[in-house]
Amino acid sequence: MDVHDDPYKDIREGVRDVCRQFGSEYWQSHDREHEFPWEFYRAMADGGWIGIAIPEQYGGGGTGISEAAVLMEEVAASGAAMNGASSIHLSVFGMNPVARYGSDEMRRKYLPRVADGSLHVAFGVTEPDAGLDTTSISTSARRDGDRYLVRGRKVWTSKAQFCEKVLLLVRTTPIEECAKRTDGLTLLLADLQRPEVTITPIEKLGRNAVVSCEVVYDDLPVDVADRVGEEGKGFKYILDGLNPERILIAAEALGVGRAALDAAVKYANERVVFGRPIGKNQGIAFPLAEAHMRLHAASLVVREAAERYDAGLPCGEHANTAKFLAADAGHFAADRAMQTLGGFGYATEYDVSRYFTESRLMKLAPLPQEMVLNYVAEHVLGLPRSY
Repeated sequence: MDVHDDPYKDIREGVRDVCRQFGSEYWQSHDREHEFPWEFYRAMADGGWIGIAIPEQYGGGGTGISEAAVLMEEVAASGAAMNGASSIHLSVFGMNPVARYGSDEMRRKYLPRVADGSLHVAFGVTEPDAGLDTTSISTSARRDGDRYLVRGRKVWTSKAQFCEKVLLLVRTTPIEECAKRTDGLTLLLADLQRPEVTITPIEKLGRNAVVSCEVVYDDLPVDVADRVGEEGKGFKYILDGLNPERILIAAEALGVGRAALDAAVKYANERVVFGRPIGKNQGIAFPLAEAHMRLHAASLVVREAAERYDAGLPCGEHANTAKFLAADAGHFAADRAMQTLGGFGYATEYDVSRYFTESRLMKLAPLPQEMVLNYVAEHVLGLPRSY
């Protein structure tokens, strides 16, 4: 949320300048037509925003997760909501495993293209039979000389139809041969638009400008040179990316909540029933005031989590808490916006129905609220593991 001494004021204003070019009709039509927002994506790339967190030596801005979170919050708050945020989310921070663990050659080859927006990369981890139990994935990669051959199936791979590459978590050693379940997993940067890959869009409730896909790999060749880090240590590399991902998702949830609250307050001031604006009624005003307070409180937790990550401090509790509280606050705001607009809130010509649907997603992804509670109960409170 904006405060007078906001150190990120320049970032907020710069992002808003770009986002003003893309109003409600743009996002409504792209969501309705299931059309990727290419014009928005290119405008963000041309402004240098997509590469904000990529190291400067590879053409990026060299900032931290704090700045990236502000960027994503402002994109969502502009009314772009999750369609806008998801179109650039993986480019903004998804290549962090490559930046941290990739070879020098890999970083030089790929990161500048991500920074300038010319390379789209998807993220392939989730599988239909494994879900959040990542160590149980069955997609495998067997060594064949100087390449791997990948076979298996992933789901919820966002933007797969448009991406040249995919960061793919695979099992290179069967789980029964591993000392620990987390061993034997490897991260590959694989080609996606190949005949060995079958991509099928998943019909879903919302956020339809950015497609989510099932992807089947049938002996896809991947050069060993495109392996991220060491073989068998992919789980560690993925874990290192979980905290920043949760911080960014939290920021995006805040942005959607802000967009919904702004729409509701505007409507409550303008809508006159029984000779008075409905915002004069405490039944309308009080829930909106509560939504504002919840969003503001969650924003402070998001900022703390981001600053701890950037400072190299432990932030597992903080990142998970930020995701939980921001997702809850964002959806609460969207729900109260729906209630404020009444029947018009349910009409697709108004944006709050889109905010409601997309904010609900944040309570499910990238992990459900219940798994955050599991984490805090076990790792913060010291209670017995429940799963």
